[in-house]
Amino acid sequence: TWKWVVGPMFLYLCERLVRFWRSQQKVVITKVVIHPFKTIELQMMKKGFKMEVGQYIFVKCPAVSKLEWHPFTLTSAPEEDYFSIHVRIVGDWTEGLFNACGCDKQEFQEAWKLPKIAVDGPFGTASEDVFSYETVMLVGAGIGVTPFASVLKSVWYKYCHDATNLKLKKIYFYWLCRDTHAFEWFADLLQSLEAQMQEKNNAEFLSYNIYLTGWDETQATHFVVHHEEEKDVITGLKQKTLYGRPNWENEFKTIAGKHPGSRIGVFLCGPEGLADTLNKQSISNSEADPRGVHFIFNKENF
Repeated sequence: TWKWVVGPMFLYLCERLVRFWRSQQKVVITKVVIHPFKTIELQMMKKGFKMEVGQYIFVKCPAVSKLEWHPFTLTSAPEEDYFSIHVRIVGDWTEGLFNACGCDKQEFQEAWKLPKIAVDGPFGTASEDVFSYETVMLVGAGIGVTPFASVLKSVWYKYCHDATNLKLKKIYFYWLCRDTHAFEWFADLLQSLEAQMQEKNNAEFLSYNIYLTGWDETQATHFVVHHEEEKDVITGLKQKTLYGRPNWENEFKTIAGKHPGSRIGVFLCGPEGLADTLNKQSISNSEADPRGVHFIFNKENF
């Protein structure tokens, strides 16, 4: 038995040593941004830190807990001179971090008063392959929208820097959530991208659909009354918010018809049930002919 146990235990100890070494490296919080609905954004810098889109890190705040490490998806782009995470206050640890950063105070917080932060990572995810395709479908459900903040930011930086050499030509983005309130910061990001794409006269580069899955009759009535307005009353975007859930079969068939003979990357960050649905649709809508359309499914579950 000990022969089977020693190997995994050795690897586990090595991983803990690497994490301890990384936790000793200095991390500087450069900015704390308070978003609506008790969501904070931490912008940080660390010497030698290199990331790719959609990756995540483990974070420890000794002022809150000396032992707890929590995973957070990076919401910044590799092209930015800092890395950032968005933290929604939903428990004891996040509440402690909120207070340690002085977000519960009205007055301006001095930088030297901000707590020490330890960071382990970054660690890779399937989203890193998004630039390997000309056409991609990005599907984020609830909090699963966070890795696509990094993806969309990076796409914009690459597009502005050298659009001709960017392999990615078309993005279909789907955001499924019960309500957008907790992720208003992401709606703001979409508004910014929408405006910038229009300035570049390429509004068709990014097609997005926002689905509210938790709605009642009052919201539906409000939606019908204001549907003809130029901008959506919920998100402030030109694209109208939809209610219910997408008809994935129709979505896949429509995209396949628009991009014949293409390899289309399907990227999901969401629950296992949705992953099964998208995987089945990717298989059933891919053609047997090697020259036909093929959907390549990639997932990240939470």
